[in-house]
Amino acid sequence: MGGITAPAVEDYLYSILPPRDPVLAEIEAESAKRDIPIVGPAVGRLLHQLAQLSGAKTVFEMGSAIGYSTIWWARAVGEGGKVIYSDGDPRNAQQARRYFERAGVSDRVTLKTGDALELLSEERHHFDIIFNDVDKEDYPRVFRLALPKLRKGGLFVTDNVLWSGKVADKHPREGSTKAILEFNRLLYNSPELFTTILPIRDGIAVAIKK
Repeated sequence: MGGITAPAVEDYLYSILPPRDPVLAEIEAESAKRDIPIVGPAVGRLLHQLAQLSGAKTVFEMGSAIGYSTIWWARAVGEGGKVIYSDGDPRNAQQARRYFERAGVSDRVTLKTGDALELLSEERHHFDIIFNDVDKEDYPRVFRLALPKLRKGGLFVTDNVLWSGKVADKHPREGSTKAILEFNRLLYNSPELFTTILPIRDGIAVAIKK
């Protein structure tokens, strides 16, 4: 899954995970075959826990691909909950829709295609959770856009914040790395948020809005 922890520890963490249901397992196989980035089962379980611990009923997901993490969120929010799926590729959305139907969560997911930042900016109400997994160069923009859309006590969750360990480079040249470094500084320096970065897989930032 491209984690940053020691390989032996990474292997152990994934070896003890319970088997996934057929739909999630199929998405994992499809992701590996087509090199489609997904959060993977260890992070998927974390997302599910975060939603349940916070009592979340509304989630806006920025960068949903073929719907793997969307299913974890949708199952966590339960009946009456709502997850907004967003992705720029209509083909991804079509495939995700079929997975949602098979996973039994179609009634909890609203699919939107287009630029995730624009789609979020069009929303007129607050969310319990905003999940950020878009192009890394856009992370600083997402920070500025997401906070006003998040309710007080809500969670701002972001994937890939350790970026294969490249955030530790003293002189980063890659634009995506610089953007993630700026984003992480914004998270920790914000008086509106209390943030922790969890070194699971490629790094998950969990920030609660004060």
